[in-house]
Amino acid sequence: MARTTRQTGSADDPSAPQPPAPAATGGGLAARMLVLATVGFLINFWSWALLGPLGNTYGDELGLTGFQVAVAVAVPVVVGSLGRIPVGALSDRLGARVMFPLVSLLAILPTLYVGLGARSFTTLVIGGFFLGIGGTSFAIGIPLVNSWYPPSRRGLALGIFGMGTAGTAVAAFTTVALREAFGPEAPFVLVSAVLLIYAVLAWLLLRDAPGRVPASGSMLARTWNTLKLPVTLQLSLIYALGFGGFVAFSVYLPTYLVNDYGLETGDAALRTAGFIVLAVVARPTGGWLSDKFHPVTVLTWCFGIATAMAALAAMRLELLPVGTVAFLGLAATLGGAAGACFALVSRMTPTGQVGSVTGVVGAAGGLGGFFPPLVMGAVHGLTGAYTMGFVLLAMSALAMTAFVWWPVGKAARGAS
Repeated sequence: MARTTRQTGSADDPSAPQPPAPAATGGGLAARMLVLATVGFLINFWSWALLGPLGNTYGDELGLTGFQVAVAVAVPVVVGSLGRIPVGALSDRLGARVMFPLVSLLAILPTLYVGLGARSFTTLVIGGFFLGIGGTSFAIGIPLVNSWYPPSRRGLALGIFGMGTAGTAVAAFTTVALREAFGPEAPFVLVSAVLLIYAVLAWLLLRDAPGRVPASGSMLARTWNTLKLPVTLQLSLIYALGFGGFVAFSVYLPTYLVNDYGLETGDAALRTAGFIVLAVVARPTGGWLSDKFHPVTVLTWCFGIATAMAALAAMRLELLPVGTVAFLGLAATLGGAAGACFALVSRMTPTGQVGSVTGVVGAAGGLGGFFPPLVMGAVHGLTGAYTMGFVLLAMSALAMTAFVWWPVGKAARGAS
């Protein structure tokens, strides 16, 4: 396995020499690239998350069942997840300057389709499926930021980039209000315009790091080589729970708060936005702590505390204050775990395969967010409560705590 300080490996030959990370990439130009990447990630995530706040609204307007609502709000995660694998591999070859504008332009099409034409469950699912294109932008930004910053600063830099997940908070804060004020098409038309502006700016201003060597070989061969790395599976499992938990709550928490606590749709969306904001802030904090201590230590604490918070949520106590403490605790720990996970990616992944590994790990994180809303919807439909869903989350977090501390910790120490 690659050592932290070793800058070797390509998509086809991990032992082939690679140019070292630029020693001076922590300066002003690197910071500008980090800002551009983070803004692009946020805008694309905004488009990716548009359906979540409107789940109950579409349910009422289209006469959908609770499970159909869960499917509709979770479907964008599919392409946003699986699409990260080819997008990550393409980013290793083409670079972020090509991929960021391209993905942003492609995301406009389903955004307009959902806003202007989705008037049935089938069209909503089709449009939502392709809304996931925006979620693939994650696999573009991680290798870009990784290449611009030296190892000692990557944890914080990658955590700052991860704050682009605030796009889900923007969607939660604005979607319902824009729809009520200007009509059902308004949020989708606005996001499409913002995506277009960003695509133009990214093409004009974004730059790949000096000395970047495009990956060679076929995308299929590079993906297969990535899947054979032990670190890929380990990090995928971690991110599936850390980021997957964040995604699941960001898309399904409004529905949960309406169904279980009787909140109004707008109130539920605002509370969900608060959850998202805390998780977003916690992400760079997790990266910064990983630079100071070690990602394995940070991940162990995050998942250990998440176990207790999920168990507390399962008790379904009053929303204020205990329920709120449980959900905010989950926001902080899941966000911190997501930041620490990619600090571990930068330590354990061969340089030439960062984009490909990011694509697979990011896909696992997105898929980790796809299934919980379906489980929660099914559990509520069968039992009339969400208790078992939170019990399963607590059990998963406890198992992940042990997994991170022992096998992943051993592998990380061997890569140091």
